[in-house]
Amino acid sequence: MTAQDQIKQTVTSNDVVLFMKGTKSMPQCGFSSRVAGVLNFMGVDFKDVNVLADEEIRQGIKDYSDWPTIPQLYVKGEFVGGCDIITEMTLSGELDTHFADNGVAFDKQAADKIREANAE
Repeated sequence: MTAQDQIKQTVTSNDVVLFMKGTKSMPQCGFSSRVAGVLNFMGVDFKDVNVLADEEIRQGIKDYSDWPTIPQLYVKGEFVGGCDIITEMTLSGELDTHFADNGVAFDKQAADKIREANAE
């Protein structure tokens, strides 16, 4: 199975997937930590894929999405974005809507707390 096949199988067989450096319990870069932290805080059940464990997956995910950076978040097989996009979507409430529209369970109160904590 090629890296592309593995990636496709992973994103299509899991509702929410985060390709990241490290794991959801031990992120190994600040950007991965931020996105995993948001998902964990919001109680989203997600599959984490540590790109540091496999160079073919690390490069393959960039080719698969045509997106140059990691982390990368997928919901229902669709690429949503990297750290900056997920941060903006979280703060605007757009991520809540995206999860709700796709039937992904999350803690709305936790999402509201993130926005409250980041309000100007």
